[in-house]
Amino acid sequence: MQKQQAAKDEIKKEEIIGSETVLEKIRRKTPWILGSKLRKPKIKFPKFKIPKLSLPMPARSLSIIVIFIILFVLQTGVAYFIVREPPALGADSQGNPMFIYPDIHESFIIEGIVASILIFLCSTGFILLYQASKYVYNRKMAIYILVIGVLMTVITFIALQYILAIKSGILQQ
Repeated sequence: MQKQQAAKDEIKKEEIIGSETVLEKIRRKTPWILGSKLRKPKIKFPKFKIPKLSLPMPARSLSIIVIFIILFVLQTGVAYFIVREPPALGADSQGNPMFIYPDIHESFIIEGIVASILIFLCSTGFILLYQASKYVYNRKMAIYILVIGVLMTVITFIALQYILAIKSGILQQ
């Protein structure tokens, strides 16, 4: 009776996947190759406890606001303004004020700020397009956000194209 139970346990051990290592399976099936003296060492690595540093995390909305402020400052062209020191506004030969510099490679400070605001609004429009996908079950709200996002994106794109047309000389100010 005990021999039958031992045989059943041996069969169960063979049926369990992953109970033996590959070397143990090879040694069991071909004992003359590796012999009974050669065994794979089982190494237990120590588990180190890494001390966790728990710092208070800011709110997610605060992080997003800081990222948007940094993007706004970079889009404004602060590095260009620091290096080139352009004038804030200009005037033509008759003394009329100019808000857009007529050359494509130069700009006034106000022009860079306006372009940055337009790019920021266009980015907000794309974020609204993404947010509209979250209102799958509230169709009216999804369409409302989608329309606002599309309008913001299209209007700011047209405004930026208008500024570039003036700068390249296609349109007159």
